[in-house]
Amino acid sequence: MYLATLKLAHFKNYESQQLDFSERLNCLTGLNGMGKTNVLDAIHYLCLCKSNVGLPDKNLVQHGADFFRLEGQFVLNESDTDKVVAKYALGQRRIMERNGAVQQRLTDYIGQFPVVMIAPDDVVLVQEGSEERRRFLDVTMSQISPGYLHNLMVYNALLKQRNALLKTFASEKRFDAALLEAVDRQMPAPAQAIFEQRKAFVAELEPLFSDYYAAISNSREQVRTHYASDMQEASLDELFHTHLEKDRILQRTTSGPHRDDLELEMDGQTVKKFASQGQLKSVLLAMRLAQYAFLRAKKATAPLLLLDDIFDKLDENRVRQLVALLLERNFGQIFITDTQRSRMEAVVAAFSGDYRMFEVKEGRITT
Repeated sequence: MYLATLKLAHFKNYESQQLDFSERLNCLTGLNGMGKTNVLDAIHYLCLCKSNVGLPDKNLVQHGADFFRLEGQFVLNESDTDKVVAKYALGQRRIMERNGAVQQRLTDYIGQFPVVMIAPDDVVLVQEGSEERRRFLDVTMSQISPGYLHNLMVYNALLKQRNALLKTFASEKRFDAALLEAVDRQMPAPAQAIFEQRKAFVAELEPLFSDYYAAISNSREQVRTHYASDMQEASLDELFHTHLEKDRILQRTTSGPHRDDLELEMDGQTVKKFASQGQLKSVLLAMRLAQYAFLRAKKATAPLLLLDDIFDKLDENRVRQLVALLLERNFGQIFITDTQRSRMEAVVAAFSGDYRMFEVKEGRITT
């Protein structure tokens, strides 16, 4: 699978733009703030129905416009091509179309065009709290399992109800056990499904993560990852019973899949506390490339790989190792952005396949 063409209309800083891509390697160069990342974000939106940085749709509309439109031609194989359109007008709901048909259930659409994006802000995945790592788990699993995404949506909706009840009970100085039980009994089933799929995923991710980190760092350090969940020790029913008083005092649900974490270690130490900036960037790259390898195996097709400004904060040796890794292994279509054209020219000089080079300046792209 690859993205052959992309059309943007009033998306971020693009008024109107059409791009024809190489099916293997696409490089976008230009100064910061010119719109390189916005192209990758448009591709991400077409694949996953949302911006990679989590912006609401209204903030993706070009200043002064009242809508945006994205269109992509995905080549699935030698005989099949899908036209995908994303449309949003201010004050209205987003519309996703595939070959002219409106997609009514995004749970069925997400995962049809698998994608992995690596961006500078991704460093929060390894530096910050557990929320970003749960998002990593959820984005990955949602692309291979509509059932996972459905269970996640159900669980999160019920969790919101439960937390609202706990706050209401505290503010009104009363407690309705039957009302809380009505919500509680609906949560264990989706929670258990989420837990089991996350656990299985991390078990498959571990060797991939270690392998890619060794390739990027030339085996200078050893890394591992571990799935941490309350449900390793007890069912959600038991956790709710045990922590009921704590939940009432804190007015929120203190146990469950929404508290899970993906713990990262380097040479036996916590990554976010002891790793250098270069090591953190290498861990991030290894995590994303492992995610890519997992999706490729499960989807039986190569996901799109979007690499935004990935060479920043990497020493020369790690850059060399990463470029060799990208070119040698079985990656599909790759998009890379960088501020230095000379660095991109060095990348394509080592690449024997088809490629396209784009120059981005003030919302206009030339080849």
